[in-house]
Amino acid sequence: MGAKESLSRHLPPTADNALASQLELAFDDNRLAAQLYGDFDQNLALVEQRLAVTATPRGNHVLLKGAASKVDQARRVLESLYANLEDGRTVDIADVDAVIRMVETEDSQLSLPTLERRGKVRMAQIATRKSTILARTPAQDAYMRAMERSELVFGVGPAGTGKTYLAVAHAASLLERGDINRIILSRPAVEAGERLGFLPGDMKEKVDPYLRPLYDALYDMMKPENVERCITSGIIEVAPLAFMRGRTLANAVVILDEAQNTTSMQMKMFLTRLGENSKMIVTGDPTQVDLPRGERSGLVEAVNLLDGVESVHISRFDDKDVVRHALVGRIVRAYEADTARRIADKEGDRQGLERVLGAAPRS
Repeated sequence: MGAKESLSRHLPPTADNALASQLELAFDDNRLAAQLYGDFDQNLALVEQRLAVTATPRGNHVLLKGAASKVDQARRVLESLYANLEDGRTVDIADVDAVIRMVETEDSQLSLPTLERRGKVRMAQIATRKSTILARTPAQDAYMRAMERSELVFGVGPAGTGKTYLAVAHAASLLERGDINRIILSRPAVEAGERLGFLPGDMKEKVDPYLRPLYDALYDMMKPENVERCITSGIIEVAPLAFMRGRTLANAVVILDEAQNTTSMQMKMFLTRLGENSKMIVTGDPTQVDLPRGERSGLVEAVNLLDGVESVHISRFDDKDVVRHALVGRIVRAYEADTARRIADKEGDRQGLERVLGAAPRS
């Protein structure tokens, strides 16, 4: 079972492309082929738009035309998605976008262009009893692989890149496999000061609003009744950062979210809680620091100090890794451009600003 090539040949060169090509793919299962194409062929339309090829479906066949390198990319995208369908997974427009990103990144990392045939995209995945999560960007792929092999992982980058969601998914997977005994979720609450005493309720009720994103991810990975049972029994623990002091956290995955709002002392205290058979995952966005003016972010300091230390991995995300609505990526880019502009204006360096933004300096 799978996709087969029924036709592959080069077309005469055109003014826009020195080597044009066409390739016909045949898929064994008509039902899966229809799922691959998507409603009203929307998946094929995205492949056409992003890779500058034409993809014409004819039953269980797809005819690809375009630049030879782009046709090969489209082949790998469609074959990879079809393999997912054969494995029992669904394919939606976000999955198509993810595989296109992975294929483009693979090719951009080649030192020399090549038409050598390459196989399907192998994306990292996190499997729980409730769902299987596949990497949607190359940065996510590296992040997921790092969480498997490193004791301390930093996920640093803008909102919407999946840093926290994937960290919780990884923790839930290890818990279900029996590799750890506990999941500990922490986050600086009420900005950096953690002024929880004025809030009503017990400790859990005080910190719940600040940990809602972590809970949401848990419910995506585990059945609700299992989550509630684990919280009640202490297998899943939620605690404000200030309550980590003096503890040694063993046989656990410990997740610190919104870490950009930790102070240097808080971050050092947290990182030194690591015990035997434990992993720590620290996530945050250094561009959204809520600390008082003049207070250095513990996340920024830790990333600078620990970069290159054995068993520590730092995964960096940017606007190209945003997997929420496409508008989120454009919003992130706009804010980053504004930050660069203000820095350059403050320094009086107009040419430096334009270099940051990728524009040619004006005379």
